[in-house]
Amino acid sequence: MSDLKLWQKIRPNLSFRGPDGIRAGWSIAIFLAITLAILTPIQFGLVHIAEKWYHFKFPPVDEIPPAMFLVFEAASTLALLAITAIMARIEGRSLWDYGLASPRGKIHFCAGWAGGFLCLSVLAGLLVWAGNLVVAGFALHGANALFYGLIYFVGFGLTGISEEITNRGYFQYTLARGLGFWPGAVISSGIFAIMHLNNHGETFLGIAQVFCAGIVFCALLRESGSLWMSIGFHAAWDWAQSYFYGTPDSATLFKGHLLISHATGSALMSGGSAGPEGSALATPVMIAGPLLLLWIGRQAGLFGQSIEKDDVALAFENR
Repeated sequence: MSDLKLWQKIRPNLSFRGPDGIRAGWSIAIFLAITLAILTPIQFGLVHIAEKWYHFKFPPVDEIPPAMFLVFEAASTLALLAITAIMARIEGRSLWDYGLASPRGKIHFCAGWAGGFLCLSVLAGLLVWAGNLVVAGFALHGANALFYGLIYFVGFGLTGISEEITNRGYFQYTLARGLGFWPGAVISSGIFAIMHLNNHGETFLGIAQVFCAGIVFCALLRESGSLWMSIGFHAAWDWAQSYFYGTPDSATLFKGHLLISHATGSALMSGGSAGPEGSALATPVMIAGPLLLLWIGRQAGLFGQSIEKDDVALAFENR
């Protein structure tokens, strides 16, 4: 084969449009450029407000106040939904095409939420049994416990929406369009892990667990056909760590948690500053728990030949 023919075969295709519209690589580049232009000023403004009004320093070393957390998550979620909607308009699609269209969305969200809370509880139970987590008692009671529980339920629900619509929604949809579902899942999960690198106190194992969680959430997306199960699982996992058990969540602590807990022993087993999800015990729980959830969902008929599976999961096939 001549050098010219070899180059023609292996050279990257840099054309802007392909048979499915704007090529995946260009779509990702445009998405990142719009995100940089819109989300970065919003985050800088929020950081300025937090430092001026709450006297809060970044990166956070103290517990994050719930009001500040809600404002940050609401602003980020609205901005990311708006950015995704802009991309949908540019690409001639609907915002709902990126994993949000689902007539079974409420059921999937509730099933995912139950699965996320139970998985984190199993992990916490294993850590207590192994002597790597101590639960000293209750920090909140009565109306205060209910109030903070609801605040963080909403806040982490927004976290689930914003992080899932970005990573398993737009990124995964677009990468799958260009590379195929599972190669796209590996890349989108890598992006998800990189997003957590700036968390003060995060550990290498904690980042690896975030990558593993990304793959798991892609599997939930693949089976259910929409983001709602992974949104529920993601939100409940964070809610259980941060509010219910009062442990760090990706090296971040929140003010107003139900239980008083602290890690003991080696960081490898306890998770250390990263929290339970940074423990070596988190890996089998993060893999086995969602697999069991998917098995139960199949047995319960949650994933039949539903509209969302036909229209969304099949759209994630490599074309």
